[in-house]
Amino acid sequence: MSEWNAAELLARLERKVDRMIAQFGDRCPHFAGKDGIYDDMGTDWWTSGFWGGLLWVMYGATGEARYREAAWHWDETIERWFVLPTDQLNHDVGFQFLPTAVIKHTATGDADGCRRGLAAANFLAGRFNPAGGFIRAWNGDKYGWAIVDCMMNIPLLFWATQITGDPRYKHIALLHADTSLRYSVRDDGSVNHIVSFDPESGEYLGSIGGQGNAPDSAWSRGTAWGLYGFAAAYGWTGDVKYLNAAKRIAHFFVAALPDDLVPYWDFRLDTAEGEPRDSSAAAIAASGLLDIASSVPPAERGIYLDSATRILASLTANYGTWDRPEHEGILIAATGHKPGNGCIDGSLVYGDYFYVEAVAKLNGWRHRVFGPQPDALAPKPAVSV
Repeated sequence: MSEWNAAELLARLERKVDRMIAQFGDRCPHFAGKDGIYDDMGTDWWTSGFWGGLLWVMYGATGEARYREAAWHWDETIERWFVLPTDQLNHDVGFQFLPTAVIKHTATGDADGCRRGLAAANFLAGRFNPAGGFIRAWNGDKYGWAIVDCMMNIPLLFWATQITGDPRYKHIALLHADTSLRYSVRDDGSVNHIVSFDPESGEYLGSIGGQGNAPDSAWSRGTAWGLYGFAAAYGWTGDVKYLNAAKRIAHFFVAALPDDLVPYWDFRLDTAEGEPRDSSAAAIAASGLLDIASSVPPAERGIYLDSATRILASLTANYGTWDRPEHEGILIAATGHKPGNGCIDGSLVYGDYFYVEAVAKLNGWRHRVFGPQPDALAPKPAVSV
């Protein structure tokens, strides 16, 4: 994808996102089915940060104030669930507050955004199990479960240490990352979705299929979470073991792709016939591959950059809704939870988010939501804890 095409694609996204702003109103989008109309999930739901985050990315990539204005309230809206009755807040507060409160503070210096981001970091740190060295997933009685997705949430902790100077957050993030590296990433670069520990002793008990096809299968979005999450961990720490993990997962992901470079919902299916794709996994991986490309020596860069741009080109040509102005999503053919028969073959807001994020990166957008900020843009401490 040439620089000119990336710029043209960003202009196309401006037109699309402007329509989405008018279409959504006050809704909190999560999934759109065949009719192309996004639902309205509660703002305590784990995906509630992605629409606001998409708007912040558009603001960063274009400088257009209308995106900042539309994004501004989202961190305040989500924050209220720290005091209102809900059982939805969990390890995914990173997904909720990194794309809203944290990037808001990074982009504008807003002190309330910083305060809200730190409140979320404290909440996330409180879920850490020191016996097993992991951040607990979800709520309920599965106290010993950890999931590969949480690699995308621990950047909230790295950021909190950057902001406050307090290393406790970073230490928790590192311990979780090392546990995930040991138990979630397989030798071939595929990943386990759920790993289970004895919550009292910390003993590893085994892996669970979760949203994948089986315990030993390879859920494609989980693979993408691991790819991106370890690339982000390397960005924050400079520890090459995390970069090597991201590369190993990336090699598996790219090698396992079908001809059009958009994966089925799991890489290990008995047959692909009749099985849905997951365009969200492709978008997440493309954005993570761009981060790997920016982290490796120049001689390696083309491997990851080419893979990312080819995936984005296929998403743009084959899965975009450009000729359907009434369709509220950007990408079709995303799958949320196939084993649970939930959100299958439609649009998912996080697929749209990571597609926009990847396009913004190709257009020189320098702010990062899940990775560290460039030194020139790094926020100054605004809140102490």
